[in-house]
Amino acid sequence: MMKKVIFGALLASAIAATPAAAEPDYAASVKADYDKSLATLWDHFHRNPELSFREYKTGARMAEELRAVPGMVVTDKVGGTGVVGMLKNGDGPVVLIRADMDGLPVQERSGLANSSTVRQVGVDGLEMPVMHACGHDVHITSMVGTARRMARMKDRWKGTILFIVQPAEERVGGAKAMVQDGLYTRFPKPNYALAFHVAAELETGKIAASEGIQYSSADSVDIRVPGIATHGAAPHLGRDPVYIASQIVVGMQSIISREKGPLDAGVITVGAFHAGTKHNIISEYADLQVTVRANSQAVRDQLIASIERMAKGIGAANGLPADKLPIVKISESTPVTVNDGALARRLNTAIGNALGKDVVVPFRQSNMGAEDFAFFVDQQYGIPGYYFAVGGTKPEWIAAAKNGGAPVAGHHSPLFKIDPEPSVRLGIEAMTAAALDLLGTGKS
Repeated sequence: MMKKVIFGALLASAIAATPAAAEPDYAASVKADYDKSLATLWDHFHRNPELSFREYKTGARMAEELRAVPGMVVTDKVGGTGVVGMLKNGDGPVVLIRADMDGLPVQERSGLANSSTVRQVGVDGLEMPVMHACGHDVHITSMVGTARRMARMKDRWKGTILFIVQPAEERVGGAKAMVQDGLYTRFPKPNYALAFHVAAELETGKIAASEGIQYSSADSVDIRVPGIATHGAAPHLGRDPVYIASQIVVGMQSIISREKGPLDAGVITVGAFHAGTKHNIISEYADLQVTVRANSQAVRDQLIASIERMAKGIGAANGLPADKLPIVKISESTPVTVNDGALARRLNTAIGNALGKDVVVPFRQSNMGAEDFAFFVDQQYGIPGYYFAVGGTKPEWIAAAKNGGAPVAGHHSPLFKIDPEPSVRLGIEAMTAAALDLLGTGKS
């Protein structure tokens, strides 16, 4: 994905998690549900991941699980493989709760007993190993648990909840596809939009949410660098796209160091460089795959414009004719994800009151991961959003890493793993607390 986790690695000073000062009265029901079926459901999802826009079985299983919830009306195939579950309970606000469901093209080496051995052909036509290397199996399992809780607690809330099972977050296309497929016209328009992500760098039992930026923007930039093919022994008869593309790779870092303001966050990373077929042939083209990250639209626009200017300029400087200059295209894109400040303060407080004041900890952005949840809360819709992190790593794992042991594997790593039970249960408890605060009629 695109998504690298941006949740701050909060210090784990103790081997064991500090007990919460409070516990919601539905915590025992969440625990019982996990023991009875949610543990098995998480295991199923972890063993059977599917690639972006290919989540056929996952979407079908989520539709089945949501249809089993009393009162739930389910619509599938929204935005491709997406699912919408609508739970109505009288008049009141509309709350959107989203969970992403796609896996990643990664060969799992986590050492877990239920490690994925799945292979699948993706939208690009390539067969790849597939792994839930970003915790989306936790997200959808928690959604099922949250739906069950809210259905059993209708005496405590009024309104409508939309449970959004979203495809293709890893290709930052699924949220946009669902919106374009009529999410806000075919279904009630939300007053609030909520989501969470399990965080490998945050210890279990903890929640963190920003009162502002939660994720950076991300743009997948494809650069095709034409050349003039010739024999490798006669480079003067052609134009070498590998050499030209190499200059572009190096040159793009000057955009970060010499064009972008030093206090403005921005990243340009070349993730792939493809060219040629044989040792002694100067090829006809070279391809670069680049990810661009920013924390503001202005910086985002600047970086992309500078990349195009530099690519074409370096091509021209190397003698490429005007009709063979490098071509710059954006294939995947998502804007900055920003939490609504007032809503974040409200729900951070609500979750702290319900689960314990020590559960909610300060949020710190530590890298420039991206999220397409931003499409659900785009300014044009006027829907305040709240996105929070749920700790997924045992405190002792974090402590061991700080003391020279094995590092905690980050998201998208083949070694990625989380502790499922506390992650799933806390996700349910926190999301339920947030929904009850927004929809509640009394007891919280």
